[in-house]
Amino acid sequence: MLVLINELIFGPPPTTMKTVEGKIVLLGSQGVGKTSMVVRYLGKMFSHHISPTIGASFFTCNINLGDTKVKLQVWDTAGQERFRSMAPMYYRNANAALLVYDITQMSTFNSIKSWVKELQRNVEDPMILCVVGNKTDLESQRKVPKEEAIQYATSIAACYFESSALNDTGIEDIFLCCANDLITLNQDQSVSYNTNVQEKNVPNGRPISLLSATEKRTCC
Repeated sequence: MLVLINELIFGPPPTTMKTVEGKIVLLGSQGVGKTSMVVRYLGKMFSHHISPTIGASFFTCNINLGDTKVKLQVWDTAGQERFRSMAPMYYRNANAALLVYDITQMSTFNSIKSWVKELQRNVEDPMILCVVGNKTDLESQRKVPKEEAIQYATSIAACYFESSALNDTGIEDIFLCCANDLITLNQDQSVSYNTNVQEKNVPNGRPISLLSATEKRTCC
């Protein structure tokens, strides 16, 4: 298991900081670039020779946003089908899921739909969802229309991003959006969620019950 720790500071760290903790899980098919995204964001590097993840890799990241430190646990899961049965132990108790697909392979986009159905069956607590179309450096080979991906993300009340680990575009926005949403989620612990009503108003991302995805919000 690979462990990487990093700390990102946006603005001068105040004397007294509130702390928010959150767990993010990356889900998607093998080869879509999940590990490359995390290594690019936390390690500030890219390699064409990253080995496939076995089981899962664990990373931690501290992001200082104003007077709040967001401590993220980032779980990068294996995309191979033989590890699919292990996924629940990694997305259990997660606060956010990044559903990553390769814009040049329609099959990987269809795969995230099955992940969403699995989350709907197994996750009860509110969860921030982000659909991520990776490998925009291969735009000329695109097979998944951006409009179709945005429409799907809207239908499940998810945020939508496109990124390239190779070119280092879009990735920082994804994690900052999740960090901001986690802060918002923790501001009001008295909000009640059920399968029919979503009462939490979050400007960035979409924390949802996953048993009800009827509310549409503006993406980050």
